[in-house]
Amino acid sequence: MTRRRADLLYGSLDMLILKTLAPGARHGLGIANRIRLTTNGVFEVKPGSLFPALHRLEQEGWIEGEWGESENNRRARFYQLTSAGRKQLAVEKLNWARMVGAVTNVLETD
Repeated sequence: MTRRRADLLYGSLDMLILKTLAPGARHGLGIANRIRLTTNGVFEVKPGSLFPALHRLEQEGWIEGEWGESENNRRARFYQLTSAGRKQLAVEKLNWARMVGAVTNVLETD
């Protein structure tokens, strides 16, 4: 049985959010939409997962939020990476590459 959508691996949501914010600020719905688009619909981040993650990342000092107006003239909180967030994204990328390499090794072992 093939699954159309994948569950996010533990800890990968933070990395996806940080990477999505690397080019510039986005509001919550924009972050979720970008993740869905860039993963071709494989990952769909629900508000119940996204907003606690954004709050956690903001508490860590990796992102900062500011209220503004969305493209459809609604009040929204826009998030952007901090310098600490850019450093953390680099750490997350290294950890991800290490994990992918480890899983690949297991899959290629007879």
